[in-house]
Amino acid sequence: MPGTSLKDEILALKKERDAIILVHNYQLPEVQDIADLCGDSLELSRAAATMKGEVIVFCGVDFMAETAAILSPDKTVLLPAPDACCPMAQMISAEELRFAKSHNPDAAVVCYVNTTAEVKAESDICCTSSNAIKVVNSVKQDRVIFVPDRNLARYAARFTKKEVLPWEGFCIVHDQISRAHVATARQAHPGAELLVHPECRPEVIDLADHVASTSGIINHVYTSPKQEFIIGTEVGILHRLAKECPEKRCYPLSQAAICRNMKKTDLTKVRDALQTLRPRITVPDEIADRARGAIERMLAL
Repeated sequence: MPGTSLKDEILALKKERDAIILVHNYQLPEVQDIADLCGDSLELSRAAATMKGEVIVFCGVDFMAETAAILSPDKTVLLPAPDACCPMAQMISAEELRFAKSHNPDAAVVCYVNTTAEVKAESDICCTSSNAIKVVNSVKQDRVIFVPDRNLARYAARFTKKEVLPWEGFCIVHDQISRAHVATARQAHPGAELLVHPECRPEVIDLADHVASTSGIINHVYTSPKQEFIIGTEVGILHRLAKECPEKRCYPLSQAAICRNMKKTDLTKVRDALQTLRPRITVPDEIADRARGAIERMLAL
């Protein structure tokens, strides 16, 4: 309609479709601003399982929309940018995981949510960056195959007596953050507290003042008496921090910490998805049923 903004079109279509819009913290600012919920993987997984609405518009990457489709098989789950993938999730296949399990039959499989549905179906329990330690400690086995993020696996291993066997996957955004980035940021902002994501390398985590998921970082900034923070994760989080903690000053640990896949969703794609109910994400029942068990065991914690 002439004179109607994209945002107005989206809001009208959302009401017409009985839709909810779930948005990851790394999305573009204008996409975050239309969210019913903006959060990290755990928050969005819970929302997909509990929030009312016939349609879920997932503004994130493919594995997130798959998780929503697994938890809400009766709902229409849309991924506005169908080519928005997670390179880390592509670093392990179900066949490779089955091979690892066959060589470690006494080990539990803890699967980071950043994986395909097929990999989740081969796992005992899922985790996110905010609950990985709790999940690892919850399994009864003394050995844990942790897939696919080696950095998160090694971080969780610091807080358990279990033997953690890390897969050699990694986040291409967090893994490139280095000690040199820390040194530069500390020099530029000597009074700031350094907060980093557990997908960062161990040597970066060792230099941090606080380690947390994206929502954990936001909560820490919100509650901390300090006024300045260096944020060691994808730069999209800075928009939400500016909105929710306007009195605090937050600086990126690395200006290059940009997930190109998270930036593929824009308002036009959200509008078009609501108009056409495409692209729709579905998961075959035989995979979804098995993957759902691993996800629900995580949510039950």
